[in-house]
Formats: sequence, structure tokens, C-alpha cells
Amino acid sequence: MPVVALGIPGVTDPSLESVTDGVRWFKLGQIDAPIKALKEAGVRKVVMAGKVQHVSLFGGVLPDWRAAKLLLTLKDKRTDTILKAVVDEFSKDGLECVSSAIYLEHLLAPAGPITRRLFTEEQLADATLGWRAAKAVAGYDIGQTVVVQAGAIVAVEGMEGTDACVARASELARSQGREPALVVVKVAKPRQDFRFDLPVAGLDTLAAFRAAGVSSFALEAASTLIFDRERFCAEADAAGIAVMGFPPEGPA
Repeated sequence: MPVVALGIPGVTDPSLESVTDGVRWFKLGQIDAPIKALKEAGVRKVVMAGKVQHVSLFGGVLPDWRAAKLLLTLKDKRTDTILKAVVDEFSKDGLECVSSAIYLEHLLAPAGPITRRLFTEEQLADATLGWRAAKAVAGYDIGQTVVVQAGAIVAVEGMEGTDACVARASELARSQGREPALVVVKVAKPRQDFRFDLPVAGLDTLAAFRAAGVSSFALEAASTLIFDRERFCAEADAAGIAVMGFPPEGPA
């Protein structure tokens, strides 16, 4: 299937050009020109992939007239609000946004242990606590990650993203003279729209976890993508990090 990609300078990896039928480059905040480029290329289905930091709202966005008009109609500027508005705008021009997990179903996290290393009873208790908090926070589209240690919620993800949230939790633990043994919980939103903002974990995630002193990672099965899964599991085991998938209601 031929693939035409849209890229954002400084965000999109230029090597994308080697695995697609061409990349059209646009500044963050443009909507009209990208839509025209896709239509000229004969595109009818669109998938959102990759990540743009939510914090870029405070700088780096140069909206065109269509985006500026769109932003004025938004009730708020949460991630889901913005992305759904963009999806609706694409739809007006006959561009259908499909699930961001299309062709990637085999990378969705399974339920149960994902690594050979298993959760301890204490880690499972922390994951249960964190799950309830993470689902509440995700329900308000604030973040999807919560970090717990020894029965206390140490950090909640905001605009900064998962890696920065985990690093902050590690700093808090170390500031009190404690060695981090963090339990990270990452969930999907209660009404997750598979067209955008699916939870993702990969090798970069593991590198951040190792540096922060993470001991276990609970994620939502069938709703979280794990890239480079075989290597991810091997490196997690080598680092002593237990990884497990749970249903939407969390650990039993």
C-alpha cells in the first residue's frame, strides 16, 4: 500500500522518507496545506502516528487561517479536544482518520505477565492503587501515567509526558534519602479513541525507567502499543523490571 507522510521539522525523523512514498513537510499548526497535499496525492484514509508534545501549545505553533479558526471554536485545549477537532476537520475534506493501531494489532500489549520477572505482592498493591488514580486522571484527559511507591502516589503525569513524570518521581524519592523502587502505571482513557493518543511504550521508555529506578510497569492490555516488543521484554528482564498487562478495570 503506498504511503504518503506528513512531517513536522524538528519533530519527525527524516528517515521516514526512506520507508514511505514521500514526506510533505509542514510547520506545526498548519492544517489547510497538509489537507490539500493529501488530497492531491489521492489519499483517502489517514492514520495519526508519532508524538507531538502537548506543551508545544505554549510555543512553536504557528496556526494557519484554518487552524486559527478551529482553535477559536474549542471549549478547551486538552489533547482529545484538539485532536478530535483536527480529525473532524480532515473529515470535512473526505479524509477518514482510522485507528492508529491499524496493522499494529500484534504490538498491542497482552493481558498477563509480559516479562519473565513477575510482580511482587507489594508491587501489585501499588499498581492497584495507581490504576484507580490513573484512570481518574485519564478520564479528565490530564495524563495517562501515575507513579507509586510503598503505597503512596509519588507523581501524576501532566503535559510533560511519561518519561519526565517518572524522572520527577525518582527525584522526589531520592530527595528524601530513599532509593527509588517505582511502580509505573500507564492506562488508556476510559473512552479511548483509537484514532489518536494511544498509550505507547518502547525502548526509549525502558531507558528512562532504568535511569529512574523503576521496579515494575503496569499497562493496559489491548490498548497499549509496545514497539520492538521482543527486545523490550529482554531488556526489561535484564534491567529487573517486571512488566504486566491488565484489563481496563486494573489488577484484581
